[in-house]
Amino acid sequence: MELFDSLKSKIKGKDLKIVFPEATDERILGAVVRLYHDELLTPILIGDRDEVLGVAKEHGFDLTGIDIVNPHAYDEYDEMVNAFVERRKGKATEEQAREQLRDVNYFGTMLVYMDKADGLVSGAIHSTGDTVRPALQIIKTRPGVSRTSGAFIMLRGRGQEKYVFSDCAINPNPDAQVLAEIAVESARTAKMFDIDPKVALLSFSSKGSAQAPEVEKVQEATRIAKEMAPEFEIDGELQFDAAFVSSVAKQKAPDSNVAGQATVFVFPELQSGNIGYKIAQRFGNFEAVGPILQGLNKPISDLSRGSVEEDVYKTAIITANQAIQD
Repeated sequence: MELFDSLKSKIKGKDLKIVFPEATDERILGAVVRLYHDELLTPILIGDRDEVLGVAKEHGFDLTGIDIVNPHAYDEYDEMVNAFVERRKGKATEEQAREQLRDVNYFGTMLVYMDKADGLVSGAIHSTGDTVRPALQIIKTRPGVSRTSGAFIMLRGRGQEKYVFSDCAINPNPDAQVLAEIAVESARTAKMFDIDPKVALLSFSSKGSAQAPEVEKVQEATRIAKEMAPEFEIDGELQFDAAFVSSVAKQKAPDSNVAGQATVFVFPELQSGNIGYKIAQRFGNFEAVGPILQGLNKPISDLSRGSVEEDVYKTAIITANQAIQD
């Protein structure tokens, strides 16, 4: 079964509710209409009803049956304000909360926090910070995870070939502890996509072939990750060829249970991760699906502002799958 057919089958009939704060963007509306008519999930659009319907009419979208929630006319706004003040624990007054929750991303994130929805997809017209900041303040990271991170699913050949690359989106220079957390969360992401997680922490060194502080960081991260999640096969430090090519693995890391067969590639910092996934995308003709935000208590997904309708559609399907994993 093709990857997204498999993901669709997992969520169909579960009545998962996904929030879309950017309800006046035609890419969002096109994806939402498809998701609704494919009976994959229940979309919740955020915005002024007349304005949203006007944009939908302009672009030929029929929103019949799809919920549109206006933050300025929400019946449970007082309850939401109180919940926000409590969650922020002294960092926002009631007056500040009332103002902040008019922001569609904060409002949508609160719907997820209050279990009115199962996940959120934003970022088509907002920056990553605008999407991630409310998530970190309200949803927060799960126990044992200090930072969220961003993974890409790399697909080729109708999804027959699939790998996880991370962190390629969020943390510029994670320390060993954060890098270990990213490795473990990436293994969990792999399982969601039916990828057997064999996690390689990447470096310019394989098993001590070079010495530098950057190498030591990856070695320490590997040790921590193995202690955190002994149920996963995790190894490092490994050069990419040692992690991926079996003949090279036999020479550079003959005793490794991951080398030569890795499916999850954890980059030592954001610069190499971002470059790495784009090289695979452009030179290797892989489709890069993501970024998928990892480590949050509930799924919040950040689109690229260059997204097309199909990206929104697929990201929503992934977000719904994250919700049932949780």
